[in-house]
Amino acid sequence: MAEKRIIKCPNCGVFNTNKEYCTNCNTLISHQKKRELKADIVKQNEIDKVIHERENPNLTERLKKHPNILYKITGWILYSAFTIVSIIGAGLAWFIAMVAAG
Repeated sequence: MAEKRIIKCPNCGVFNTNKEYCTNCNTLISHQKKRELKADIVKQNEIDKVIHERENPNLTERLKKHPNILYKITGWILYSAFTIVSIIGAGLAWFIAMVAAG
């Protein structure tokens, strides 16, 4: 037996039975449908973010792929410097955590 749902439209106040959209003003009233639409929007935003990151690499990545050898060397030096600074920072954070732990 199907479940009977009576939902009041937040826009016009008309009560609707087993409908996803209001029969009077065509406003979306189904909570399940709203959740599905919101999940689709979030998924599309994540896809757009990844596409943007792939199409617009950072400075070091662009320099590492540059055809001019001087720019390429500069890109690798910057990349190496960022990597070394990150390793030093991670080691320092680990050392401080170990000292604090006793």
